[in-house]
Amino acid sequence: MKHIISPLDLTCNELDDLLSLAGRIYRHPERYSQVCNGKKLATLFYEPSTRTRLSFESAMMNLGGNVLGFSSADSSSVAKGESIADTIRVISYYADICAMRHPKEGAPLVASQFSGIPVINAGDGGHNHPTQTLTDLLTIKELKGDLNNLTIGVCGDLKFGRTVHSLINAMVRYSGIRFIMISPDELKIPEYLRNETLDANNIPYTETNVLEDVLPELDVLYMTRVQRERFFNEEDYIRLKDSFILDNNKMTYANKDMLILHPLPRVNEIATEVDSDPRAVYFKQAHYGVFLRMALIMTLLELPEPE
Repeated sequence: MKHIISPLDLTCNELDDLLSLAGRIYRHPERYSQVCNGKKLATLFYEPSTRTRLSFESAMMNLGGNVLGFSSADSSSVAKGESIADTIRVISYYADICAMRHPKEGAPLVASQFSGIPVINAGDGGHNHPTQTLTDLLTIKELKGDLNNLTIGVCGDLKFGRTVHSLINAMVRYSGIRFIMISPDELKIPEYLRNETLDANNIPYTETNVLEDVLPELDVLYMTRVQRERFFNEEDYIRLKDSFILDNNKMTYANKDMLILHPLPRVNEIATEVDSDPRAVYFKQAHYGVFLRMALIMTLLELPEPE
């Protein structure tokens, strides 16, 4: 039985197979509409989520399966003091696979150690968000045709943003990858990521706090919001939240085939005027997420492709 706690839980070959399957589902979703008939997905979301939870539910329903679960800690037995270990032991009798989001880093890993069913990490604190990363990779592969030889700009909250951390960890396994880090000094990438991932893999990267200067170099721009919930005080959040806003004026500096990705929700870091730009693919990215999660559910449940 396999769990997905980090994007690195998949080998490069497994990842290629998963992305290929997701691409086939995207192109012919009707073929896969009954492959999870009789299967159940448990969504254990200990913190609020809209896109990720509904994307998982949509994925399972698109496959012909059923969904059960909760959308906040207050509506689960954790409010009574139940441990994650006990919760997942019980849920293992109710469902065939589980997607868990938790504010504490490492919680889905703990769950996987006590689970009788595959566990998918749907986000744990500021640590990992593997299915978002897999969605990002699928989007880039489908729209660029390859995951090699890319210059990727990551912009915004690079210190606390789990989607950025997961993306960097995943992309360093491909060849010809270069990163440009665009953030305020207060929100630069953590030292452990710099030392253990970028430097350890000899990945070239530069850092800047001026978005316009580096736009002409980018194949992909990955925007993130400055997250209020990751700050220790309101004053720092208010001071930094508008630091980097992408608008039509800045887009004039970008290449004609650059992709703009964003894990959503978007606040004001991308002006709505950019939405009509064909390079803005963040809503298409959310669409790809459903097909990625469909492929992941099929893979973890070891379900064969339909005839």
